[in-house]
Amino acid sequence: MTTTLVRPAPPSAARVALARTRLELRLFARERQQVVFSFAYPIVMMVVFGSVLGGDVLPGGVPFPQYFLAGIAATGIMLTSFQSIATSIAAEREAGQLERLQVLGTPPVAYFAGKAGLVLVTAAVQLALLLPVAHWGYDVPLPAAAADWATFGWVAVLGSLAGTVLGIAVAGLPGSAQSLTTGVTAFAVVLQFFSGVFFAFPELPGWMQQVAAVFPLKWLTQGMRSAFLPDEAAAFEVAGGWEHGRTALVLVAWVIIGVVVCTRTFRWRSAER
Repeated sequence: MTTTLVRPAPPSAARVALARTRLELRLFARERQQVVFSFAYPIVMMVVFGSVLGGDVLPGGVPFPQYFLAGIAATGIMLTSFQSIATSIAAEREAGQLERLQVLGTPPVAYFAGKAGLVLVTAAVQLALLLPVAHWGYDVPLPAAAADWATFGWVAVLGSLAGTVLGIAVAGLPGSAQSLTTGVTAFAVVLQFFSGVFFAFPELPGWMQQVAAVFPLKWLTQGMRSAFLPDEAAAFEVAGGWEHGRTALVLVAWVIIGVVVCTRTFRWRSAER
């Protein structure tokens, strides 16, 4: 009589993705400098700009801190998604960590999902810390209607996912982790100026507005403004309205584009290996 050994089925990609998310969060929590910087950066930005320009009033009678909160929230999401993910993946690949994951049979989609889970959790904590500071420290009114909170939610989620997949895609570019970090950081800083993070977007030169409209940060910032500003402030946008439909379309398009690029260009090993 022969005994047939039945091997257990391998874990599903969803189960691996959940495990990867938990692991990513534990690894993130161990990097104390990264934790402090990620959560403190938006708050410091709010304190600095709110203290310096807190008395300024923009067209429509909107106080500068209230207008600027949207840009701070958006740039914080970009920091934890696009910028952080791109640099961390490049460093993991250079250190050989991704190669070991490939040997263990980690599905790429599970690895991507783990990074996305990390971004969604850290972005949520980041916003949960920022909003009370803006509200209680600088009298910024928070959304009163459920519809505004819903807008805030879907814009934040789509912006986080778009930044995550684009960060994964950019991490596949050739070069060392250090050179990629330098390039990504420089690009992120320039994009913040172009996207109306530090200034009122309609006051920027037309060519800057056109360049910014190609990238998701502009739409993420505009979507955040629609949640924090009164309805009448929409008249001062470039298009004269919040453009929720176009915002959703652009962010979803970038998520799809990023996923396609990730699946085609993602590398477990460095080019030098």
